[in-house]
Amino acid sequence: MGIPDFEALLQSADYDFLRNNERFGSRIMLLGLSGSYGYGTNRAGSDIDFRGVTLQLPSDLLGLTAFEQYVDTATDTVIFGFNKMIRLLLECNPNCFEVLGLPPEKYMIVSPLGQALLDNRILFLSKRAIRAFGGYASAQLRRLQNAIARDALSQSDRERHVLNSVQNALDDFNRKSLLAAEGRMRLYIDDAVTEGLDTEIFVDAAYTHLPLREYNSLIETLRNVVRDYNKVGHRDHKKDDNHLNKHAMHLIRLLMTGIDILEKHEIITCRQDDLPLLMKIREGGFMQADSTLSKDFFDMLDQYERRFREAAKRTTLPDEPDMARIAAFVEHVNRMSL
Repeated sequence: MGIPDFEALLQSADYDFLRNNERFGSRIMLLGLSGSYGYGTNRAGSDIDFRGVTLQLPSDLLGLTAFEQYVDTATDTVIFGFNKMIRLLLECNPNCFEVLGLPPEKYMIVSPLGQALLDNRILFLSKRAIRAFGGYASAQLRRLQNAIARDALSQSDRERHVLNSVQNALDDFNRKSLLAAEGRMRLYIDDAVTEGLDTEIFVDAAYTHLPLREYNSLIETLRNVVRDYNKVGHRDHKKDDNHLNKHAMHLIRLLMTGIDILEKHEIITCRQDDLPLLMKIREGGFMQADSTLSKDFFDMLDQYERRFREAAKRTTLPDEPDMARIAAFVEHVNRMSL
């Protein structure tokens, strides 16, 4: 399969906005491949996506204008304003981290200030990545995963996947609050007492002097996870096989990327070493005849989820980004922009 000439493509009329818009042109700090070509999972017919960062205009910094991002749907191009990019990086946003984790050959534009952003990417790595990557996988990607699991697995196996979702939600809630210091809640599966179920999730909880509002918030969080699972499980139609395979691949890829950040302190967007597995998923290697994913896929998913949780426990990343250094860097870039 031939690789497109991306440099030539960017010179076409479709991308004139990169040259003619006053916010872009020489002000673009970074522009790189995104989507399948960024991850290395492209195949024939894959869309070409670009994602980048541009400097703020002087009027954004000193005047009355404002700019956060530009989206060109015709070319699947997204350009973030530098200041918005920084805010998203501080929260370890997976889509924005990807921009900083490409190999050199996948960048089409890297200005001196863009290189400075790449050189300082370590500043944005913190334990916030646990919530960002774990939460994204649980709250966003998990919905379709649960729907597939509902079709593919037995009731007991489905219950195990619901437990994973609820446990992730509990972990995320505990990270954002001080509940862990007030007591504990244990979630586990045992033989069902509810009619019609083989197994079900049980809870043991012991809290002391816990504010009622905090407890209500926790229960509401867990209730929403179960409700979303049941809701998406009753969808009216199945997604096509290709969409399910692609979605399953991205779920595993996201967990792989999160594990690397937590264990290695590295952002690795192009998953070159993982391509055989990722492409097997994308090409339907775990798809069954009834258009559902196999138990082997969900067993593998469980393994990556456990690895992510272990990496979250053991990571040596700081609790929070180094705000003083980041503030100094942002001020430097914006002064250069002026």
